[in-house]
Amino acid sequence: MLLGAALALPSGQMLYADAPPERGVVSMKYLNYQDSQSGDSAFTTGMQRDRIAVNALTVMATAPIAGKWSIGTSFMEDSVTGASPAYHSSGFPANNAVSGASGELRYAGDFNLTRYFSRGTLGAAVSYSKESDYISRSASLQGSWSTEDKNTTYTLGGSFTDDTIKLSVPNVVAVKKQDRDEGKQILAGLFGVTRVLSKRDIVQLNLGYSNGNGYYTDPYKDPDQRPRDRNNMTLLTRWNHHFDGSDGTIRLSWRYYTDSFGIRAHTLGGEYVQPLHHGWTITPLLRLYTQSEADFYVVAGPAEQANPSTATPPPAGALFYTEDQRLSAFGAVTAGVKISKQLGRDWLVDLKFEKYEQRQEWALFGNGDQGVTAFHARSVQAGVSRQF
Repeated sequence: MLLGAALALPSGQMLYADAPPERGVVSMKYLNYQDSQSGDSAFTTGMQRDRIAVNALTVMATAPIAGKWSIGTSFMEDSVTGASPAYHSSGFPANNAVSGASGELRYAGDFNLTRYFSRGTLGAAVSYSKESDYISRSASLQGSWSTEDKNTTYTLGGSFTDDTIKLSVPNVVAVKKQDRDEGKQILAGLFGVTRVLSKRDIVQLNLGYSNGNGYYTDPYKDPDQRPRDRNNMTLLTRWNHHFDGSDGTIRLSWRYYTDSFGIRAHTLGGEYVQPLHHGWTITPLLRLYTQSEADFYVVAGPAEQANPSTATPPPAGALFYTEDQRLSAFGAVTAGVKISKQLGRDWLVDLKFEKYEQRQEWALFGNGDQGVTAFHARSVQAGVSRQF
């Protein structure tokens, strides 16, 4: 992805995927996140429920070795409190129910090693994360190869993830509680092409595919029963354009996602990186998202729409069903801004703010569920880094 970052540099500079970092970097980032749901029906108007709150601290480091290698590592600790979002409006007016996220501490770390060649790279990475009810382990391998003129770079990568889901912890619904752990394995692959069109333009095309097998059901909600297989494909395109006059860079992207659950999603993103005087940089951003509902998503029935305190049961005889608002049809908008300041040659500080809103009536594909309340989130991230 180094080529994709090249256009954020001042005009006249270029960065290639097969160039090792010249200096090491140590950075620290703090994230504060809060999401909520708000009533938007006659029954729930005026109601507000804070849901998940997250405080996360991440420390990262990257260092070159002997001019041909680089190593990187990161460690994250976060605390998650609150309850996951209510599914239908029938669960919204009630007091916040506990969920697997309530009072959680999570630890995650990764390590990567990259070898640089004259016209390519080869990198490997491993990661691990743990919380009381979930353990995830993954390994990945990725390589890149550039043409002789270094204007085109091909990327090929793959990863394997092995997750453990504990169903004996508190708050798991009674019908799903068991002493035996469940598992989930995901095998994923990526092929990408990055092309330098001119000194001002870079385009990228990535195609990804993953095959998942195991436990996808939400153990903290009922009714919810999902297939044990989930395959997905993603198509991502990016275009970066640099403006000589302002020395700014616009980054545009479009992502298409489809999976075996029946979800089809589109994401349109844009941000503009504008360097200012005295080492300041400002980056406003905007993302638009829409998705269709899963094949087995259960919309709020007529009785629930007339009185949201009446829950909608799953269809009789259905093998798979969910009322998870994340698998419904909806549209979403994210707006934000990032401000950074270069302090001398070695130090960089930054502050980023994002606001997210999700509504069923914004769905461009599928049928939005009137039984789903509006969902909101905001995040604030502060960071500091030092080169050495």
